[in-house]
Amino acid sequence: MKDLSVRTIIAAAALFLLTVSAMAQTPQLDPGEKLEKLQFPAVTMQLKGWTKFGNSHVYTLPVRAGQHMKISFFSKSKFAFLAIFDLSKPDDEAFFGTDEDGMSFETTVKENATWLLRPYYSKVSPRRGLGAPFSILIEPLAAAQQQPKPAAEPERPSLFPKAPAKQ
Repeated sequence: MKDLSVRTIIAAAALFLLTVSAMAQTPQLDPGEKLEKLQFPAVTMQLKGWTKFGNSHVYTLPVRAGQHMKISFFSKSKFAFLAIFDLSKPDDEAFFGTDEDGMSFETTVKENATWLLRPYYSKVSPRRGLGAPFSILIEPLAAAQQQPKPAAEPERPSLFPKAPAKQ
């Protein structure tokens, strides 16, 4: 009887953990937003769209540890921005935003995750119109090469002895 209750508790805990990890990968969408699931591109990928509130696209991008990439955002509007969220993290904070961090983000991914790319039109800025066109470039890059250390110069004969090392 005791063995059965332990198995039940373990099964319930496993089910709970699977549910929590699945929830971490499901983005919270605003009404009218459409989710597009992307695959990590082998070559540069360009996404084009419109940041109209309520009818815009958001994108999920799975990334793996060790991938080196650059994401760039372009818009003619000074009120259109891109925010990138890590869906594997429990917080709702973007780890990159073009409103504060510049128009491109280059990184080597540290751990497997799914990112949410959310283009948006700022609601707090005085503006005209209902949105703006945008373009997002996702560029896979070759991993940064380690700089080889220069070879030590061979010792040359000298008339003067070397000074002792300072401590």
